[in-house]
This record gives sequence, C-alpha cells and structure tokens, in this order.
Amino acid sequence: MRRLAQAPNLAIATLWADALRAQGVSASVQREFLAAAAGQLPPDQCLPEIWVEEEDEQFQRAEQLLAELRQPAQHRWHCVCGELVEGGFEQCWRCGAMMPTG
Repeated sequence: MRRLAQAPNLAIATLWADALRAQGVSASVQREFLAAAAGQLPPDQCLPEIWVEEEDEQFQRAEQLLAELRQPAQHRWHCVCGELVEGGFEQCWRCGAMMPTG
C-alpha cells in the first residue's frame, strides 16, 4: 500500500475513497480515528489518509482521479440574454433564465 493523500477530514476522506473504489481503484482510509488524539499529537499527524495499492499504474490512475475530484469541472454556458455564466450556477445572474438542458 502507498499513501495517496491526506484529507482535511474523515467525511472527505471517505468520499474520496468511495469514489476511487467506484472507478476500480483499491483504496482505503487510514487514520480514521486519530482526530481524538489531536491534542496529544500534532494536528497534521491526525488527519485521515487515502491509501491505494502500490502498483504504479493503479497509483497513477488514482492520482489522476483524485485530482479530478479535487477540481471538478465547472459548467460554462451562454444565456439567451448573451451573458456568459460560469461555475456551478444553473441560473443566469443577469436575467434569471435557467441553464438550457441538453
């Protein structure tokens, strides 16, 4: 096993590991319960970690998938009023029209 990343909290670590497993990567969460020791140990040593199989090909794939999870693709669309709407917005800030489907 090889450490892929440290997550800011257990919820995100679990989401990342589940998403990697859904893509066929053998991932696990380590240090799940160390948050309670944060006063006794340095805080950065208590964060949950994502570990994957050590095979180079699988590890590289896991790195790529994790990068996509950390930086999800953003919507970018032109409204009927001509405004360019970026980010996760599904409604135009200028005229209130909804993002076209399809």
